[in-house]
This record gives sequence, structure tokens and C-alpha cells, in this order.
Amino acid sequence: MKLNLLLLCGWLACAHVYAQAPARVKPDTALLGRNAQAGHFADLRGVKLYYETYGAGKPVLFIHGNGGSMRDFRHQLIAFAKSYKVILVDSRAQGRSTDTGDSLSYEMMADDLHGLLEHLKIDSCNVIGWSDGGINAILLALRHPEKVRKLAATGANLWPDSTALNPWTYKKILEWDADLSAQISDPLKRNQKKLMHLMAVQPNISLEQLHKVHCPSLIIGGDHDVILPEHTVQIARAIPKSYLWILPNSGHSTLVHYAKEFNRATMEFFERPFREIKEAGMFE
Repeated sequence: MKLNLLLLCGWLACAHVYAQAPARVKPDTALLGRNAQAGHFADLRGVKLYYETYGAGKPVLFIHGNGGSMRDFRHQLIAFAKSYKVILVDSRAQGRSTDTGDSLSYEMMADDLHGLLEHLKIDSCNVIGWSDGGINAILLALRHPEKVRKLAATGANLWPDSTALNPWTYKKILEWDADLSAQISDPLKRNQKKLMHLMAVQPNISLEQLHKVHCPSLIIGGDHDVILPEHTVQIARAIPKSYLWILPNSGHSTLVHYAKEFNRATMEFFERPFREIKEAGMFE
């Protein structure tokens, strides 16, 4: 009787703890970018940055591409929120983040991200960047290395010309930039102009600078990406601790068309120690 009573008390105690533990709610991707419960604005560096957080655990910061928003990561949110604290942000002048200034640079956006992490009291985190978000992620690792534990970047470029971008893509960017320049008096085109001009003249990162990226990095691209695969290889080769992943039959949207594979591979990369492969190890 005494043993049964002890077992019953133990069961009741466990049940009470379980009942008090907060349930992990599956995020609703339909609300991503406009979730009143998960979303907040932060007044940082002269702009109002909109961000949302989901899940619990090690923090992972997601950075979207040019003209996009946090909604671009709707294929990643549910998978990552199961195990991580997911931080999604609309970069300045994009999504719900406001920016009244005339100038725009990738360095400004990287510093915004540092400010957001400081605001959230996050010492360091894993980072995933797509396209321009990959550029911002690389610059965050260069300018604020203490904040980036590991880095995954897909579809990033270091400079704006036809040696980095597919020639057709680069030509179109210049055409779109010129067209928007002719409409500069239209206030509705102001942000579009800033964002398009950004791609036409930036970034300006050297391969030598990448030698200073000391966090383990996973550099990703599609074999038919708007960023030339050769350029993606250059980026990976210049970062001391890097892996390279070129996805077959893929354009720029690697984390959409290969969502399951992308999520699995990046989470494994975040969890496993970086493995240096050299000399005899290259035969493995």
C-alpha cells in the first residue's frame, strides 16, 4: 500500500509539472509577417524594425533577400521552431520595417541586425541568409563576429558585376535601376529605387575580407542560380571554415524548392562540430 501511495504521489507530481509547462504551439505560417502575438517593433538606429519570434532553444536569425520580407521563410518556420528560438526580421525599407532615409547599404542593414540582437539580449546565434540576406549575414559575421555562432548563406554575392551574377540578371538589374531612376520624383517608387540601386552598385566585399570570417559557414547555391556557381565556390573557398553545397536543378530559391533538404542540412550543420577535411581525410 505504501509503495502504491508513493507511486501515485510521484505520478501526480509529474502530471502537475507537465500541466504547468508551456505547450509548444505550432506556428501559423499564414500569420507570418502580421502575427500580433509574435510580432514587435524595435526603434533602432533611426528605423523601426519589425520582427517576430517563435519557439525556444538556441536562437537562429533569418535574413531575407532584396524586396522581400520574413514571409520568405514560411517553408522554414515550422521545422526550425520545433527546436530553436526563431528570430525573423523585415530589413529596413522592406516588409513592415520603415526607413525614411535616402541612403541604403548592406553595412547599414548588418548593423541593424546587430542592434536587434543587442535589443533582444542575444550574445550569439546561428544565422541563415538568403540572397541579399546572405550578404547581410556575411557582413554581420565580419563586422560583429561575436554575434554569429555559425553562418548559412544561400545565393549571396560579393560584388555587382557579370563575374558574380548571371550576365542576363546583371543586365536586367541595371535596366531596372535606370528605369526607376527616371521615376525618382514618384514617392511610391522611393523604396524600390533604393533597393534596386543597392543591387546595382553593391556589395563591395573582397575575397581577402572573407579570410576574417572565423565562424563555421555553409555556403549554398543552385546550379542555375542568378549568382554564378563559380562565384559561390569562390566565397566558400575564401572562408577558412566552410562547407560548400551546390544544389542540382535549382535556381535562386534553394530553400523553397528544396525546403526539406535545406532545413535538414542547415540544422545538422548547426548541431554538428565543424570538421576540417585535409590531406588523407580528403579520401573519405
